[in-house]
Amino acid sequence: MASEKNDAVDKPLILVTNDDGVYAPGLRALFTEMQRLGRAVIVAPERDKSAVSHSLTMNRPLRVRQLETDVFTLDGTPTDCVSIGSNKVLERRPDLLVSGINPGVNLGDDISYSGTVSAAIEGTMYAIPSLAFSLSGESPFDFTRAAEFAGKLAARALSSGLPENTLLNVNVPALPGKEIKGIRFTCQGRRIYKNAIQETFDPWGRKHYWIGGGTVHWSGGDTTDEHALRDGYISVTPIHLDLTNHAGIEFLKKQWQF
Repeated sequence: MASEKNDAVDKPLILVTNDDGVYAPGLRALFTEMQRLGRAVIVAPERDKSAVSHSLTMNRPLRVRQLETDVFTLDGTPTDCVSIGSNKVLERRPDLLVSGINPGVNLGDDISYSGTVSAAIEGTMYAIPSLAFSLSGESPFDFTRAAEFAGKLAARALSSGLPENTLLNVNVPALPGKEIKGIRFTCQGRRIYKNAIQETFDPWGRKHYWIGGGTVHWSGGDTTDEHALRDGYISVTPIHLDLTNHAGIEFLKKQWQF
């Protein structure tokens, strides 16, 4: 029994989460792949929490429920799941955090809204090597290739580590495996929506607004995440926690006088 316990301790401990809810097929595909690398534990929201960004629930208590072996759900946000999962559910800090697989890309400015990426940001804040995975395309999604690549990248992260205070935002094109051209290490592009706020009316004629849709405009050049995905490559973007514009400091020192 002692040797079995030591074997369990020696295995990497991997926290798996998402923003689409504990029953999302992308989460289960990622969980299955992580189980090949070590002990994987899901701590995921009870329901869809897409586009909640890095919100943390502080106005009410949160409840954790165990659904099956190594599968837990929480009535909160992805950030809540990482915070409580890594500090309370798991017996020690995980060796790796993976978030996803999101059905739909998280590119450019979208990462500011993404619960998938924000979970990885929270993990990085706890000094846990963290990866966020998203798959392009439309429903029905086939997560097979994205999960396989997630396994390869997770294995590399476990063996080689990540740059300090840095997470990886990964977007996989919805292409057959042979048609994916490879991997590009990319920078974050700019994804701007025009006419993304729609007006609608309820049955009583009262005006409401619906955020979503619109026309997408990209900028940033051929080194961006969007450009790589459009060319048929997997985009791997290192995201740094430090949001300081260091060149901006010099600009302000020179141009702003107080």
